[in-house]
Amino acid sequence: MIRMGIIGTNWITDQFIQAAYATKKYELTAVYSRKEATARAFGEKYGSEITYATDLAAFFSLQNLDVVYIASPNSLHYEQAKQALLAGKNVIVEKPAFSTIEEMTEIFALAKSKELFFFEAARNLHEKSVANVKAVLPAKILGANFTYMKYSSRYANVLAGEEPNIFSLKFSGGSVMDLGIYLIYAAVAWFGKPEKAYYFTRKIRTGVDGLGTIILRYKDFDVTLQTGKIANSFLPSEIYGETETILLDSVNSISSIKIYQQETQDIKEIPCQQLENPMVEEAEDFAAVLNHPTDSDQLQHYEDWLQVTQTVHTIIAELRKDAGIVFAADHK
Repeated sequence: MIRMGIIGTNWITDQFIQAAYATKKYELTAVYSRKEATARAFGEKYGSEITYATDLAAFFSLQNLDVVYIASPNSLHYEQAKQALLAGKNVIVEKPAFSTIEEMTEIFALAKSKELFFFEAARNLHEKSVANVKAVLPAKILGANFTYMKYSSRYANVLAGEEPNIFSLKFSGGSVMDLGIYLIYAAVAWFGKPEKAYYFTRKIRTGVDGLGTIILRYKDFDVTLQTGKIANSFLPSEIYGETETILLDSVNSISSIKIYQQETQDIKEIPCQQLENPMVEEAEDFAAVLNHPTDSDQLQHYEDWLQVTQTVHTIIAELRKDAGIVFAADHK
């Protein structure tokens, strides 16, 4: 069993633990929180043999710990991942794993030097439905439109004059970091690295992107991505080919893949399975690498994921520069 510790006692951590347990390959052994009562309230439902820590150094020094799952505010991911790797622990960091390219470069190099694994938990990269779409991509792509726009309940706090972490430059918040990253992961997984990236955004009072339109320019086509956290969209996502259009209900947790033929107007449905817990597949993939650290196939999967992660964060850096979004982490 992979002995797992967690940082971050929120709903997404709960979801990942449940996904990890569904694989029957992990056990929760340690919980960190600034308050012990919070840590215990979170962890006790998972067993009685869990160690609780309110000091990060003490947490990372625990011997009953193989991998750390980090789901703290975005701006804290880098320092906590670095501490974990220096302590000899493998790391899974909830997306976005980094605020800057410099952070990414350092963490990648540190993990390699320590012979440890670093995973960004970008779940749609690991969903089988994403691979199903890739398998039916048109021979010649003319373009694509992807949308992920979901109103955040915390936007009401912004309107009331507050600054929640997810809408804060200090904590590396905003739409592209939270929801847009799924769209970018899908585009890179299906089409590779674009030649250029542009971001037309509407910033909110706190300085982050509330919503916006991303254009990824490839050699022969463009991909338009619409993302936002201050409004809801119910648009599907589409990929355009010369003879067909692929219709998707989303680019993550995909439950519907249809191919519309231009000439015949026939619609073919491609089987796909939407899991109740959308994090199970990534938990399975991470476990396969952690449990078989010298297997050549697993190591190739790992290197492929790192390459996609690197491309995604390079694009995000370009988008932020284009839109003039500057995080506190940029000044470090």
